[in-house]
Amino acid sequence: MVIGSVVLAAALLSASFAVRAANVPNAANAPNAPEAARPVIVVLGDSISAEYGLPRDTGWVALLRQRLTEERIDYSVANASISGDTTSGGRARLPALMQRLKPSIVIVELGANDALRGVPLATTEANLRTIIEEAQQGHAKVVLVGMYVPPNYGPDYTQKFHGIYGQLAKQLRVPLVPFLLAGIADKPDMFQADQIHPTQQAQPVLLNNVWPAVKPLLRASSPR
Repeated sequence: MVIGSVVLAAALLSASFAVRAANVPNAANAPNAPEAARPVIVVLGDSISAEYGLPRDTGWVALLRQRLTEERIDYSVANASISGDTTSGGRARLPALMQRLKPSIVIVELGANDALRGVPLATTEANLRTIIEEAQQGHAKVVLVGMYVPPNYGPDYTQKFHGIYGQLAKQLRVPLVPFLLAGIADKPDMFQADQIHPTQQAQPVLLNNVWPAVKPLLRASSPR
């Protein structure tokens, strides 16, 4: 895969200054919090999943909610993504989310900010492993979403960072989305003016990258 370094850096820099957008829904304060009687999908991610810079309910997570409705698959979706979040932050937040929401599926989209901040690869891997294992222990299925880092990090680091996702997916037997930004990473017009965050027009591509890993985990609803 050939990936432009500028746009890849954009993917990696997802709210690197830990900006928490006021209009971003999350599991703690979203008005569309899941109904208890319905199975729940929790998205545990950073700004790419938290609708940074987008109108509310236009990000790929909101589009996932819409697709479930269109396909008559009766799940609620809680967006527990926070701009600037790291794997350590996600690991710290997960237990409360598991206890309160009791999700059937957890989509994990974290790691890029770890690389930006120089977190050791072993720490990122350990955090992701713990997130996956704790979700599984809570009887949730897990989808792991992979990311690349810019080539200026060096080929060895770049390969090892991306390799974490594939290794964990194989070892822990969870579906993998190889690269959330596949199909847009080399297209600057698919990013906002900051060349950091995907545009609203790019969000269907992100959903289409995630959907094949999520769909097999869903149970179909009865026809209405």
